[in-house]
Amino acid sequence: MAGSLFDQLKKSGLVNDKKAKQVQREKQQQSKQNRANKAKKGQAVVSEAAQLAAKAAQEKAEHDKQLNLQRQQEQIEKAKKAELVQIIESNSLKDFNGDMAYNFADGSVVKTLYVNPKTHKQLSIEALRIARFKDGYALISVEAAEKIMQRDESVLIGAVASDDTMSQEDKDYYAKFEIPDDLVW
Repeated sequence: MAGSLFDQLKKSGLVNDKKAKQVQREKQQQSKQNRANKAKKGQAVVSEAAQLAAKAAQEKAEHDKQLNLQRQQEQIEKAKKAELVQIIESNSLKDFNGDMAYNFADGSVVKTLYVNPKTHKQLSIEALRIARFKDGYALISVEAAEKIMQRDESVLIGAVASDDTMSQEDKDYYAKFEIPDDLVW
């Protein structure tokens, strides 16, 4: 009983050559279709994987773009701060220390700077401004204060608000009276 099942069926007369060729063709076509289906499934899997990879790449690019924008904003802020420091350092008054107390409000806290009489008068008429600098305060000119205001107003201490409730006539009347130099508020 050597030989394949096909040969044995042929000898017994159950299968003829025509029928055998037809079965063989069908088998080949079926195997061809199976290979094509497997290739299509593989392509579908590959395309699905490619879509996922493309989506991940797009998300990564968006994330990188956001990080880049954040870094640029941080660099801009850092440059502004460096500019402010340079403006304050180059325009700050050096020899203003004295024995006269000048009180000013920093937020809700009243602070005191001891200044000389000339500086006290300039602060009173708002020819000088006070700026927060490092861990203390610096006195700067009005021109420098305007430059600082363009970059960051929060560095400057608010100017003393003048009382505009008096009429011009009252102001002229009180201007006649001189305030004594020894009077300290």
